[in-house]
Amino acid sequence: MDTQVLTTALFLAVVALTVGITFWASRQSSGTADFYAGGRSFSGFQNGLAIGGDYMSAASFLGISGAIALSGYDGFLYSIGFLVAWLVALLLVAEMLRNSGRYTMADQLAYRMRQTPVRMAAATSTVVVSIFYLLAQMVGAGALVALLLGVDDQFVKNIVILGVGALMIFYVTVGGMKGTTWVQIVKAVLLMAGSALIVVLVLAKFDFNLSDLLGGAASNSGHGSAFLEPGLKYGATLTSKLDFLSLGIALVLGTAGLPHILIRFYTVPTSRDARKSVLWAIGLIGVFYLFTLVLGFGAAALLDTSTLDKAGNLASPKLAEAVGGGAGSTGGAILLALIAAVAFATILAVVAGLTLTSSSSVAHDIYNSVIKKGQASEKDEIRMTRIAAAVIGGIAILLAIPAQSLNIAFLVALAFAVAASANLPAIVYNMFWRRFNTRGAVWSIYGGLISCVTLVFFSPVVSGKTAIDAETGETVTAALFPLGVDFHWFPFENPGIVSIPLGFFFGWLGTVTSKEPTAEERFTELEVRALTGAGAEQAVQH
Repeated sequence: MDTQVLTTALFLAVVALTVGITFWASRQSSGTADFYAGGRSFSGFQNGLAIGGDYMSAASFLGISGAIALSGYDGFLYSIGFLVAWLVALLLVAEMLRNSGRYTMADQLAYRMRQTPVRMAAATSTVVVSIFYLLAQMVGAGALVALLLGVDDQFVKNIVILGVGALMIFYVTVGGMKGTTWVQIVKAVLLMAGSALIVVLVLAKFDFNLSDLLGGAASNSGHGSAFLEPGLKYGATLTSKLDFLSLGIALVLGTAGLPHILIRFYTVPTSRDARKSVLWAIGLIGVFYLFTLVLGFGAAALLDTSTLDKAGNLASPKLAEAVGGGAGSTGGAILLALIAAVAFATILAVVAGLTLTSSSSVAHDIYNSVIKKGQASEKDEIRMTRIAAAVIGGIAILLAIPAQSLNIAFLVALAFAVAASANLPAIVYNMFWRRFNTRGAVWSIYGGLISCVTLVFFSPVVSGKTAIDAETGETVTAALFPLGVDFHWFPFENPGIVSIPLGFFFGWLGTVTSKEPTAEERFTELEVRALTGAGAEQAVQH
């Protein structure tokens, strides 16, 4: 009971802090520039922290550490992919997108294209990617709170998911980008501090000898030396090897196409600050992923991994309890409550950023630019953003409830695959290919999006995948659909190896088969703006 009181108090403190920040930010905001881009008032360091807050999600803190605890070396491959991806974002996207866009990804694409089809396609892709990502955060929230309350009741988890959805809608509708950014900054600081504390305590158990930690993890895992070698999860068959290659491609290329990361580059005043924010983010995220290495292998060494949930999402909170003194101890209760509160803050911050991204795309790209032909007032556009946030939040809640059996790092990897398939080809072509045109952009986005989502639907993730329950020894479903339902024909769990090349192919095919004249002068203007920042503050409508 004491543990639950402590946990509840910390939870309420985190929620109260974030709600207070949101109300404060709402009083500092006026107009669409403040609501969508925080008034472009954040420094490179502040935006770097916010990007880290956006990126170091529940998938990283809970999902990756859980994947390492269960799969060893192969689980850590998620961390490598997530981190290397930032080099693509830094070298290809950050500065040029900041210079050539305004509020959303579609602003940059529509600069030299016909507005209506391109904005519709970009907004559709943004919403789909955001919903995939939202699923992961909400699944993590349900598992986390159920652990802390000491219940495994599905109804309780569903209520938690509903509550998180309501909070994220509140953050977006009241605080806008300013509120969301400050929540992410606070959350990034809390997450780094909490993770560092647990890492130090874990290493102290092994006299700060990483070799002893890895040895302990291998022997306690039940897999021996195989736990520290490739192949435990991927590599046993040709299919699993290709599946891993598909995962790696999606992770490395996906970040540069994630809408909620892309719009962060619009919150800084200059392109130099955009570059600096990415460099700060790389540093923070790099350190954090080294932390996940210790958290994952620490959980494998100090916990009975057979007692974890089958997706491993609770490895970090249970590890915190163990290094604090174990279940029932005061230290264990304090650390469990602390890490759970930090994880909950992580979830709240990320879902707010995702919801803002998708709802602002609906309002700015579809409502204002397409339906109202750019004539909507700022007040009407912001009102539509708030309505869209409520609708998208509701959809995410409904989809998250049946997705609770999946590892949340894996769910995020699917979002990366969609982003890399639908968004990245169009962005790269638009910035570097003079001949690229409207049909190419639309075919690229829809072609990558539809092929990726279709392959996911017919993959083992949705139907046919099974696992052995550690407690009962029975075969249980590890897919969205229940045991006995199997209509999958695509062999890979991650579709990136097929859908990403298809996104680039459809972009090329649509361009070369179109009779639309190339807008040479618009490309030249876009190129100058992207490389120099000249005119970056001007509207991109034409």
